[in-house]
Amino acid sequence: MKSKKIIIAGGTGFIGEEMTKYFGKENQIIILSRNIQHTKTNRNNYSIISEADKGNIHYLHWDGKTLDDWITSFEGADIIINLAGKTVNCRYNEHNKQEIFDSRTNATKIIGEAIHNCTVPPKLWINASSATIYRHATDKPQDEYTGEYHDDFSVQVCKLWEKTFYEQRTPFTRKIALRMAITLGAGGVMIPYFNLLKFGLGGKQASGKQMYSWVHIEDTCRMIEWLYDHNEVEGTFNCCSHNPITNEQFMTTLRKVTNTKFGLPAYEWMLRLGAPLIGTEVELVLKSRWVIPTKILETGFQFRYSLLEDALKEIITKVPRKQYHLF
Repeated sequence: MKSKKIIIAGGTGFIGEEMTKYFGKENQIIILSRNIQHTKTNRNNYSIISEADKGNIHYLHWDGKTLDDWITSFEGADIIINLAGKTVNCRYNEHNKQEIFDSRTNATKIIGEAIHNCTVPPKLWINASSATIYRHATDKPQDEYTGEYHDDFSVQVCKLWEKTFYEQRTPFTRKIALRMAITLGAGGVMIPYFNLLKFGLGGKQASGKQMYSWVHIEDTCRMIEWLYDHNEVEGTFNCCSHNPITNEQFMTTLRKVTNTKFGLPAYEWMLRLGAPLIGTEVELVLKSRWVIPTKILETGFQFRYSLLEDALKEIITKVPRKQYHLF
C-alpha cells in the first residue's frame, strides 16, 4: 500500500503506534488524539517511527465527541481506522463502565457524522471491536457465523459498539468491524507478561485451561491492507490467528522463547485477591476466548504468524533482554 491517506482515531496507544510504524513509511498518516503530548501507553524502548518517516505523520487534537477542525482531514481519505475508547483494563465500577461505553459510542458517532458531511468521503472505515464479544467458550471455537453471545459486561460493550457503528449512515464508505483478539507485539499486553517472567511468576494463570485467542500486530496491519485492496468485502471480521492456544500453552511458549527456566503459577484465588489491588478485573484473565477467523480465511488471506512460537520469537528480537530477565 502506497501513497494513501490514512486517518487513525485514538492512534497514540500501542496498536495505533504500530499501525503508524507499518503504514507510515509510504503513506500519509493523520492521528486523532485527545491528549497528544501526554498519552500513556505500554511502549518498548525502541523508536516507533524513524526520523526519515516522521514527515508523513501528522497529529490532530479531537475530543472524540464533537466536530471540529479535524473533520477537514477526512476529505478524500482512503482509510479511517477507529481505535478510540477507554481501556477496559480497569475496575468495572459504574463510573468506569459508563466511560467505557461513552468513549466508544461517542467517537463512533462523530466519525460517522464527519464522513456523512464529506464531499469526497473516505473509501473504507474500519472500526475496532473485540473478539471478547463471544461467550466464555471451553467447548468449541466461535466464529463470525456460529459464534454465541452471553450478556456479561464486555459483551455488552462490544455489541453496543458494533450497533452504533452499523447505524451510521455512510452510503459511499465501505464499513468493516474488526473483532480484534489480544494483539501481540513489542509493547502493549506483552509488557505485563515480561514483568511476570522477570520476577519468576510466568506460570499459568488459574487453571490455565482457558483459551487464548491472539494475533501478531503485523498480521493485524496486513489484514487491514488486505481488506482495503479487496473492495468487494465488508461487514464483520474476526482478527485473530487460526491457532488459538490455552493460557498454559501461552505461558509455556513464552518461557521457552525467552529461555526462562521456571514460572510460578497464579491460582484463581490469587487473581481475585490481586485484581482490586492493581485496579483491574479478573475476567480479563479468566475468560476463555476461543475465537477463529473464518471469514478472512475465506477471502484467501494468509497469516504471516499463524503459530504462537513464531510470533513470540519475532517479538523477542525487538525487546532488550533486561525487559524479561533480571540478569
